[in-house]
Amino acid sequence: MAVSARKTVYFVTGNAKKVEEVAHILGDQFPYKIVSKKIDLPEYQGEPNEVCIQKCKEAARQIDGPVLVEDTCLCFRALGGLPGPYIKWFLGQLHPGGLYKLLAGFDDKSAWALCTFAFCAGRGEPVQLFTGKVEGMIVEPRGPSEFGWDPCFEPDGYDKTYAELPKEIKNSISHRYRALAAMSEHFAKLNRTSK
Repeated sequence: MAVSARKTVYFVTGNAKKVEEVAHILGDQFPYKIVSKKIDLPEYQGEPNEVCIQKCKEAARQIDGPVLVEDTCLCFRALGGLPGPYIKWFLGQLHPGGLYKLLAGFDDKSAWALCTFAFCAGRGEPVQLFTGKVEGMIVEPRGPSEFGWDPCFEPDGYDKTYAELPKEIKNSISHRYRALAAMSEHFAKLNRTSK
């Protein structure tokens, strides 16, 4: 499909680093042209899938067209999955060092990073979810602190945090990569069956 013929999907985020990462991971194979759009969405509470569906429906209602929203969770096993979908607020108050200190009284430092992308073709259309999960450990922060909680999350199988890994490696193993790969495969199948 020629780039000029691609439909636009609005990726609802104000995070330029996230847009850059998503565009890099999806490449030219994704059938939509991704355009970022910052809109204020209510901060829903609940389980990650519920939060994503509500955010996506509201974004599609406001934009009145195809939208993509993303929700990221960082879940500590010792805390029963918290901070989970509330990681943005925990990070804003505690920073990566404080997230590490939350587990000071626990032997279990294991965690998982969960990314959910929700796609909706427009107002009133169903929401499709695509998830990716990476197991790891919460460690004392290491590496550049330019991207969220990356300095304190060390994925299983690596001796470096997300922040220390080269971008190409992180983008090929991350929770976001896995969710986007599932979404990309879904749209590739749709394209094959519609030809």
